[in-house]
Amino acid sequence: MQMRKLGKTGLTIAPIVFGGNVFGWTADERTSFGILDAFFDAGFNTIDTADVYSRWVPGNKGGDSEEIIGKWLKQGHVARDKAIIITKVGSEMGPGMKGLKESYILKAVEDSLKRLQTDYIDLYLSHWPDPETPHEESLGAYAKLRQQGKIRAVGCSNLDATQLQASLDAADKAGVQRYDVLQPEYNLYDRSSFEGPLADLCLREDIGVITYFSLASGFLSGKYRTKADTEGKARQDRVAKYLDDKGLRILSALDTVSKETGATAAEISLAWLLQKKAVTAPIASATSLAQLEALVKSAQLTLSPEAMSLLDKAGA
Repeated sequence: MQMRKLGKTGLTIAPIVFGGNVFGWTADERTSFGILDAFFDAGFNTIDTADVYSRWVPGNKGGDSEEIIGKWLKQGHVARDKAIIITKVGSEMGPGMKGLKESYILKAVEDSLKRLQTDYIDLYLSHWPDPETPHEESLGAYAKLRQQGKIRAVGCSNLDATQLQASLDAADKAGVQRYDVLQPEYNLYDRSSFEGPLADLCLREDIGVITYFSLASGFLSGKYRTKADTEGKARQDRVAKYLDDKGLRILSALDTVSKETGATAAEISLAWLLQKKAVTAPIASATSLAQLEALVKSAQLTLSPEAMSLLDKAGA
């Protein structure tokens, strides 16, 4: 497995990060344990989750994904120091329970640690920008947690280039640790928010990048080609927006590359991300061992310059 440095965090990760948003949603506890065992057995080492996963599911309270990961860690299939755990803070967990104020971060991290059944979090992310809280306050809270050994590294999600630069300036001015990782939405279809100034900033500042919605909620697996394909599926509402001319153009390009390589659409879509110089690793999920196989194969797939160009043009 070709490992990759995650920016300046000191963490080294495998080229695919497992997306834990499915735990407690489309994957129950038993299924989640089996998939995590197989993922780590294949040589991967990083799981991404958030305190809010999967609060959107009727009957769930939030923290469901972290709880499943915590129970899995406790089983000891993988030693704690061999697993890199990423989680996030800031999304609403209940009335008055959201944002990036120091007091809330210091409380929320304790809740996450308890659910994860661990003494430390490898990478802690600000989930969303909080316009009501100065960067200095949030970064100061993370600095305290690093000093206490409760987190190892700090990053952010969903910041644009202006916001990320402002956070870097604030960290420099306050003399505290900056955000060393960015988690943006980025895939073959959704490109405009990351490509350009934001990607350039990450490259210039050596900020690690782990992309979410890397398979566009499953659309880039190629299994959703008509509205009828989405009906009754858990991701129906999320996938519908991709069924337009651009989406169909991308699927056609994926089909072409698939015929040339023998790889599936999902494998190709992830390999495309892995060959983007600003990307450290895409986040992707699986709810079966068959789906997990695509993640494993994508890490071993190299696309030709011609294939990359075809895919770039299709999703431009």
